[in-house]
Amino acid sequence: MLLSVDRSEATDSQSPSFEVIAAVAEREGVDPTDIEPPEYEALYDVVNPEALDSLFAPRQDGSDRLPGRVEFMFNDYHIIVEGEGDVSVQDASV
Repeated sequence: MLLSVDRSEATDSQSPSFEVIAAVAEREGVDPTDIEPPEYEALYDVVNPEALDSLFAPRQDGSDRLPGRVEFMFNDYHIIVEGEGDVSVQDASV
């Protein structure tokens, strides 16, 4: 059974990289500012946060990008970021 935290219903629209941090923090029961070394792995050690944000940002002309999906491991969680703004965190050890 996979346990997951879905941040797609978050009220404040943040960058995908921030949403990843916030979703892991929610899962860990800590504040997003606590998700940092040495206790936690740094996001930039597994994915370039600026590149992740750019992948899902509107194009320079303001049009939406095509739907996409990025998956990676971060702090022992399987992270899925989708073009619609959905960020889910699945417990990889279950």
